[in-house]
Amino acid sequence: MSDRLNAAIEAAQRWAIFDPDPVTRSAIDRLVDVQSPRLMPMFEGRIAFGTAGLRAPVGPGPNGLNALVVRQTAAAVAQWLGHRHSDRVPLVLVGYDARATSASFARHAASALIAGGVEVQLADQWLPTPVVAHALIECDASAAIVITASHNPAPDNGFKLYLDDGIQLGSPVDLEIALLIDELASTWHEMGVTIDDTWPTVRPSEVADDWLRAHRLAAAGACYTQHRAVRVAYTAMHGVAGQPVMQAFETAGFAAPAVAAVQFEPDPLFPTVSFPNPEEPGALDQLVAVAESVGADMAIANDPDGDRMAMAVLNRAKTSWVNLSGNDLGVLIGDHVLRHTTGDDRLVARSVVSTRLLDKLADDHGIACEVTLTGFKWVARPIVDRADKRFVFGFEEALGYCIGTHVRDKDGITAAVVAAELVAELVAHGRTVWDRLDEIALRHGVHLTRPVTAWVRDPAVALEAVARLLADPPTEIAGVELARIGPIGFGELPATSGVQLLAVDGTQVIVRPSGTEPKLKAYLEVVEGLRSADDLVGARGVAVSRLDAVEAWLNERLSR
Repeated sequence: MSDRLNAAIEAAQRWAIFDPDPVTRSAIDRLVDVQSPRLMPMFEGRIAFGTAGLRAPVGPGPNGLNALVVRQTAAAVAQWLGHRHSDRVPLVLVGYDARATSASFARHAASALIAGGVEVQLADQWLPTPVVAHALIECDASAAIVITASHNPAPDNGFKLYLDDGIQLGSPVDLEIALLIDELASTWHEMGVTIDDTWPTVRPSEVADDWLRAHRLAAAGACYTQHRAVRVAYTAMHGVAGQPVMQAFETAGFAAPAVAAVQFEPDPLFPTVSFPNPEEPGALDQLVAVAESVGADMAIANDPDGDRMAMAVLNRAKTSWVNLSGNDLGVLIGDHVLRHTTGDDRLVARSVVSTRLLDKLADDHGIACEVTLTGFKWVARPIVDRADKRFVFGFEEALGYCIGTHVRDKDGITAAVVAAELVAELVAHGRTVWDRLDEIALRHGVHLTRPVTAWVRDPAVALEAVARLLADPPTEIAGVELARIGPIGFGELPATSGVQLLAVDGTQVIVRPSGTEPKLKAYLEVVEGLRSADDLVGARGVAVSRLDAVEAWLNERLSR
């Protein structure tokens, strides 16, 4: 037997002593009995605590999501909060989605927090993530935890952490808590915690209805006009946003959307989609079928925890339904918000990989657009850091939209309500989203974007691809001279893994490893100017050709 397997078996035996879940404990015991090599990836290293917290497949050991990992993480959070709020007992809200293990993990987290001297409010039912994020602000809590894997596959789960500013966990606190987790995990046996040593129990608080009501009123209050005449099709994609969206539409004065019934109720198996992510090909097929059957003006989808929102509409020829890109939808919502708000103290924000067209819209209104790193822990940060400004809108191209400040994170429920309002306004004037996008293009040029994703066997492969690009930098992008190459943000943003390239004609390429999945992600954008409406069709065609050339060039570079 190898030394690696021996070490893994010993680690597994120690782990099983403290594992409070009989299912994962039995699984470990069976693997130990047969001295299975499968123990090595389970017990070598530990799942990284970083982007918003944790996210991984559910399974035994420190590299999976399980009851003991959740308890250890929550205990570290309690310890960190105790240091930060030494003058009072911290209050932490705990919510969860409808995945198979979420309710159980939420109780484990709550128990660990209480054992650590923290006051807890535990939701008595599943909730969308933005509802909990809003409740954190409303309750003036010290932190909030949501047990959710968002749009990840069914076997996964996660632990998302918000701090008292209402924003997802970021640096340097993530590193501080990660160190506490490691310390607690290494000395767990000294804490007298075993599976027979019962933790303080917690009964779920009857708070979910209050949190839902408060968020529903805030989402409905985000509307700017009285336009409500619009036919909407909707899917919750087997997630938890269905009823909250229906109630928010009713509160805001809209007719009830026609729903994809087979996907409306929460189902942790996500039986009608291969991947519960509205960006994935085929994910909106059920929704489109409903939209066609009712003659909808628009079709809206939330991801399973309700923090993201996708939209489909009839194409320009009105012959088939197409998904709007996250950038097109971000431009439409941002344009709607800016046209219906006033003041030079307004501020909008976007992630660096999202379209630069929002910057031009902001400039039209005489205000600034804050450019941030990828992820809503960055996009929402100006709400706090730029207190001299009034944050009205922020977005990232991965279908995340923040309208106002009642949720300091992406909020797919509020975004759905406001998207319905903007389409209702267009319908009232006999226009479509394509008409509005064309008007914006006439003023600022055709901005065409495309995400490119490559799955890799592990995150290290993605890091190596970025390193090769920096070590052997190109001098051109698809035959166009390079103007700049450097770290993402060209030194104006906090250091992060990735590379940004800008050509003299405005073509931009950003390449980075994913923060939550084993992916290499690239973001391409070309800008094509035009002189009149007659140039629109031709300009779009040229932009598509240029984008195809950029993608081919990038694939060739990354394959070296």
